[in-house]
Amino acid sequence: MKTEEAINIIKEHGHKYTNKRREMLDIFVAEDKYINAKHIQQSMDKNYPGISFDTIYRNLHLFKSLGIVEGTEMDGEMKFRIACKDHHHHHFICESCGDTKVIDFCPIEEVKKYLPEVAIHTHKLEVYGVCESCQQA
Repeated sequence: MKTEEAINIIKEHGHKYTNKRREMLDIFVAEDKYINAKHIQQSMDKNYPGISFDTIYRNLHLFKSLGIVEGTEMDGEMKFRIACKDHHHHHFICESCGDTKVIDFCPIEEVKKYLPEVAIHTHKLEVYGVCESCQQA
């Protein structure tokens, strides 16, 4: 997802457009990996000195509820990335740098074979490890 798409989603749902929200979205688009709220705050502090964690978390919650960002828990903290909207896929997530790689394989049909009596509404597969770059470092 690009910044303009995310801004349109915010406006379509009746929320206010602000420069702070744009900058947060720009950070997600530029990073294109899982990052934590502290990283966002430090990046935004240059243009918005003293920006609070409360502001960051309020916007993260809004973005997540609108499907603009995806969240995952790593090392006991929530990390977020811009949502993927292209096609159905899953992710490998580097535990060291937060970088992600697309996994185009989806195991849901196999899972349904093992759970024939349940109604699966949605699913998310995340594979964690260490990427090539971090292994070499």
